[in-house]
Amino acid sequence: MLIQQLRKKLPQESVLTGKENTRPFECDGLSVYRQTPLAVVLPENIEQVKQVLKICKANNTPVVTRGAGTGLAGGAMPLSESIVLGLSKLNKIKSIDADKRLAVVEPGVRNIAISEAVAGFGLYYAPDPSSQIACTIGGNVAQNSGGVHCLKYGLTVHNVEAIKLLTIDGDELVLSRQDEGLGLLALMNGSEGLLGIIAEITVKLTPTPELARVVMAGFDSVRACANAVAEIIKAGIIPAGLEMMDGFAIEAAEGFAQVGYPLDAKALLLCELDGTQAQVAAELSQVLTILSTAATLKVSESEA
Repeated sequence: MLIQQLRKKLPQESVLTGKENTRPFECDGLSVYRQTPLAVVLPENIEQVKQVLKICKANNTPVVTRGAGTGLAGGAMPLSESIVLGLSKLNKIKSIDADKRLAVVEPGVRNIAISEAVAGFGLYYAPDPSSQIACTIGGNVAQNSGGVHCLKYGLTVHNVEAIKLLTIDGDELVLSRQDEGLGLLALMNGSEGLLGIIAEITVKLTPTPELARVVMAGFDSVRACANAVAEIIKAGIIPAGLEMMDGFAIEAAEGFAQVGYPLDAKALLLCELDGTQAQVAAELSQVLTILSTAATLKVSESEA
């Protein structure tokens, strides 16, 4: 009955049933846990999403929202009798306001696609999860995703101005940074789809830095590397990115990418600085001074 109702309201190809068709949706990136859903629906617009929610509510059927499925927290794992609501077809960038540095996008837009779309304006979308080439902005909001540059530019919650969401009744609600009261916009970020279906996101755009430089320093202990991080922050420097790798991570990364990481290091620090040429030069000088004292192995720098 439920499947028949869905197929009456959605195109036939948008309702997937049967183990062969639904198995690709049985888990997200956390593949150790798997569960085949009752069916998968792939609506093409918000009106179709509303129809799915209406039908599922009438049949008392759980709905699990899914973006690109790149998450590692099990947030998109179905229940056995649930409908997976895939939003990958809602992938339009609806508007770009370069003056206000804002873009309005649908939840299925890939993270990196936003930066690609606004690059001509000298702007980009700052949060950059490691899966940014594939992950969607709706999933980023659901998980409050971060990335290498979240130290300086913040998590998803710091880069979202407004969210339009749908309740299980299909009602539209808009949560904005300008709202007074409880701060429900922040509550939606990281809620993993439990509070509503994300239908539209207004994201903040960041000016592309004039220059970016990366400093790499090797250490003979993780403690020495951690102390160097503390000294950099203590100096009042907020790097665009600050990544520490231990010996196991160095070996794994070098074995895969072969980028020239020092295999004799017990810890490695990658420090990215960005901004104007003058800002980068000043911060780079401070960081090199700190690392030349703290690092026990090679210190090198390169363009990001």
